[in-house]
Amino acid sequence: MRRSGLKSWIAALTATILSPGFQFMDSQARATDSPQGLTRERASGFARLALKGLGKEFPNKLEHVMSGSDDVKSPKVLHPAFFGSYDWHSSVHGHWMLVRLVRRFPDLPEAREIRETLGGHFTAENLNAEAEYFRRKESRPFERPYGWAWLLKLAEELHNWDDPDARKWRDNLRPVEEVVAARYLEFFPKQTYPVRTGVHPNTAFGLLFAHDYAKTVGNSRLKELVESRAKSYFGTDDDAPAKWEPSGADFFSPSLLEADLMRRVLPPAEFRAWFARFLPGASRAEPKSLFAPATVTDRTDPQLVHLDGLNLSRAWCMRGIAASLPEGDPVRLALSKSADCHAEAGLEHVASGDYAGEHWLASFAIYLLTARAE
Repeated sequence: MRRSGLKSWIAALTATILSPGFQFMDSQARATDSPQGLTRERASGFARLALKGLGKEFPNKLEHVMSGSDDVKSPKVLHPAFFGSYDWHSSVHGHWMLVRLVRRFPDLPEAREIRETLGGHFTAENLNAEAEYFRRKESRPFERPYGWAWLLKLAEELHNWDDPDARKWRDNLRPVEEVVAARYLEFFPKQTYPVRTGVHPNTAFGLLFAHDYAKTVGNSRLKELVESRAKSYFGTDDDAPAKWEPSGADFFSPSLLEADLMRRVLPPAEFRAWFARFLPGASRAEPKSLFAPATVTDRTDPQLVHLDGLNLSRAWCMRGIAASLPEGDPVRLALSKSADCHAEAGLEHVASGDYAGEHWLASFAIYLLTARAE
């Protein structure tokens, strides 16, 4: 699919999302379940973006602490499974995206290439090497918590897929999965204060994906830890300074991520009371800087293009939060309307023509389009 064609179906997809009948796909949905959602053709366009990046070792932005000259190694040597797509975390969520797409569209034109790519990367040898990298003393803070969260989301996706290849890849991934889950249990009891940023270190994002994973795989210890830390970090928050958002390089909204986490860990009535204190102007779509899509001025700049991701992640947070509120609630209506606007703004630029955004934005788009609003 040429870039012009990809942009045209993104425009069509945007119109679909804004239509009154559009709903997110359920987590178990098949292609035939979503005539108004993510079609096979549209999934194919996203898959091509991911496949292009996952085999591309350079350019590469390593997060690598070296203790000596022997640690000077190429990305593919350091990370034989997750070496592509510019950086480790983008590679992880690029793999997650391919798993999610081929799971939902088994007859995708790229399905064979996707399986070959996943099979080549998800060998026991490669994933054991990834686990060993995490075990280095110098790697204790590696990818904390953004990359950790996406690794668990990948494990969750494979766990839910009843497929012979997926079961094999799931088994091979366990050494990395186990060390990352252990990192959560080791680190978060020691983190006294949450990180409230709009980029990778954000605490709320790291916890909310871990909560999804823990519920899915039955890791009660991790689930209890996430719920305890979320309530400790955020339970008494009120009148969030959301008017200061966004910052210039955000791909997350700190306030919306926090709320998206709290809707998972609080009972519905308690969450509604918490959210009313947290964003008291939400029924009036205030603050306006939070409810209006961000403007991106240069999609060749790897920091400025983060704001396209912000529009996508705001949309998925708003949809999730809205779904936890009663129908007819003015806050729900304001969030849903803003989510539509953010989705439109973000989806239009997934295929920008520049690798700065194309190596990762499709993953955010697929999460937006396939996440179940719980």
